[in-house]
Amino acid sequence: MHPLLQGIILGLTLSALLGPALFTLLQTSIHRGMNSGIFLAFGIFLSDVCVVYLAFLGALQLINQKNNYMIAGVIGGSILIGFGIYTFLHKINIDNSKTIEIRVPGPITYILKGYFLNIMNPFVWFFWISAMVGVSSNYGDDKHGIVIFFTGTLLTVFGSDVLKVFIANKIKEHLNTKILVRVNHIVGLLLIAFGIFLIIKVILKF
Repeated sequence: MHPLLQGIILGLTLSALLGPALFTLLQTSIHRGMNSGIFLAFGIFLSDVCVVYLAFLGALQLINQKNNYMIAGVIGGSILIGFGIYTFLHKINIDNSKTIEIRVPGPITYILKGYFLNIMNPFVWFFWISAMVGVSSNYGDDKHGIVIFFTGTLLTVFGSDVLKVFIANKIKEHLNTKILVRVNHIVGLLLIAFGIFLIIKVILKF
């Protein structure tokens, strides 16, 4: 099977997984519009590219150490909890045409939010490191095949995120303020729960 096709299959599998980045992506798309959601997805994509690139260079051995993993887990979990609290408490206002009546931050804000929300999750790092180890053992010295594989994976994940943004933006047209606030609360609680789970897991593990 061609490396590109294998990478696409992995990307489709990864796209089906639920995580804090996905919840935030959907929430942003509903409340802030399609463009904001796409910028957030692009930030997530950039963070994935960075981690895969570092894994490819073999520069992530440091994070495998016990202390570094615990620190990354606690910091990452704390940031997710902070995002969750902000999301839960954040107020939204829409007019009769269901257009949000608040100032929307610029593209850089959403790109950075997606980047750091994703890259501060240690499980993202360990997933890509594990994937890199498995793929590298399969392709050996064929660096070109490895690059093609992960190109297919990353582009597929990004493409699926953009599709989720589009769908969420369409759903927005059929939602009212009460439902949007409820979505905010659910996403906020999920982010808080995931952050707490992340911190507890790394502490108990070490």
